[in-house]
Amino acid sequence: MSADARGGIAALREELLSGLTGRVVEIGAGNGLNFAHYPAGVTEVVAVEPEPRLRRLAEEAARRAPVPVSVLPGTAEALPAEDGDFDAAVASLVLCTVRSVPRALAEARRVVRPGGELRFFEHVAAGTPGLARVQRGLDRTVWPLLFGGCHTSRDAIGAIGAAGFALGRYRSFDLPESGPRTPSSPCVLGRATR
Repeated sequence: MSADARGGIAALREELLSGLTGRVVEIGAGNGLNFAHYPAGVTEVVAVEPEPRLRRLAEEAARRAPVPVSVLPGTAEALPAEDGDFDAAVASLVLCTVRSVPRALAEARRVVRPGGELRFFEHVAAGTPGLARVQRGLDRTVWPLLFGGCHTSRDAIGAIGAAGFALGRYRSFDLPESGPRTPSSPCVLGRATR
């Protein structure tokens, strides 16, 4: 059993992508772990990943995906696509690492057609003052260096709304759901509409 399945993340990926159809852009695809979970209604996934090593792993995962997946170099802040090219955008554990969350979300909004969706599964700022303080301190010091640029204290929900998306259903939870909380435990999963 994979670490993704043992940690419950595979089920969250299924929930994130459930019901998607048409053309999808995945922002910061990482090693491509989402690809196996895209439903049959998706006609094409264009996955953007800036990091060469992760992009190679994503290309391998794309070959095994149940839907057509193209993996392209690029960043979330400058997506290689025309306005309104996609029916949906997927941001999965990536907004914590992008250089500019507002620019990345503005790009997602630009490339998604009116009425299209943004699906998101992200680390977020803690709702408790103690853990929120720890997150902010770690984000300013060692956490991004140790964990691939991850910043745990970002407000993904606020940023999605500020980017002009209409928030739909979403839920907040800790990952893992039981056991000690870490700075990256607070998460949110949901959808928004352009």
